[in-house]
Amino acid sequence: MSIAGGVAKALLRGQQTGCDTIQIFTKNNNQWRAKALTDQEVRTYHEHRGTTGIWPVVAHDGYLINPASPKRDLYRKSLEALRIEVGRAAALEIPCLIIHPGAHLGTGEAEGIQRVVEALDTILEDAKASSVTICLETTAGQGSSLGHRFEHLAAIREGMKQRDRVGICMDTCHIFAAGYEIRGRAGYEQTMRQLDTVIGLDHIKCIHLNDSQRELGSRVDRHAHIGQGQIGLEGFRLLVNDPRLRHIPMILETPKGEDPVATDRRNLAVLRSLVRG
Repeated sequence: MSIAGGVAKALLRGQQTGCDTIQIFTKNNNQWRAKALTDQEVRTYHEHRGTTGIWPVVAHDGYLINPASPKRDLYRKSLEALRIEVGRAAALEIPCLIIHPGAHLGTGEAEGIQRVVEALDTILEDAKASSVTICLETTAGQGSSLGHRFEHLAAIREGMKQRDRVGICMDTCHIFAAGYEIRGRAGYEQTMRQLDTVIGLDHIKCIHLNDSQRELGSRVDRHAHIGQGQIGLEGFRLLVNDPRLRHIPMILETPKGEDPVATDRRNLAVLRSLVRG
């Protein structure tokens, strides 16, 4: 949901759309700097959260952040930006901040993973971050991006001092583009077994529901409307009826179109029509 006009407006937009849960950016996602949240903004946000009943709200970090970068200046800026993002989430009592693990830029997966470990341990040492869980998002694997194998995310968690403060956000488009099959019962169950074995289903804190414009294993991140991409309806039917995932917030990141409310409502209606009972 857009935060145009203030973070509290996102809750009203979510209510208008018919959402039970929403995801927001707490600041402009394509800028490093952020104007500090005022006490009034925070109060209004909490008031709207109460009146709309939307819960949980999850946040996504900005797109410029790269905690796997070998470039010192970018790494330092990413660390500071992440610190700010976590602080804003804490002020708004947002339980989960979703981040992309970043790109190693040619230095290799092992080195990139180690930089992410060090960055997150540094961020989570801050007492202000104590209420926020950082969620590593699965990625499609474009370029040198980390996170397109479950093993990458497991290695980050396992390398951390504060791994209990780090969860996982599973994105359906991303895992499909990364080569994990979810379109039929056999493929879906195999992928979920892999996820449970390598990371643990209990560490999944959020799920992004997106169809994929590109084919299985393409490693290209292009989202599509539910049922209108390469995944198709059956994969989503399996996921929304999986009892192991029923307590996890599921978020649309599908294309908005000219009328975002109408487009989101259509995708929500398709997903809800797949739920048995």
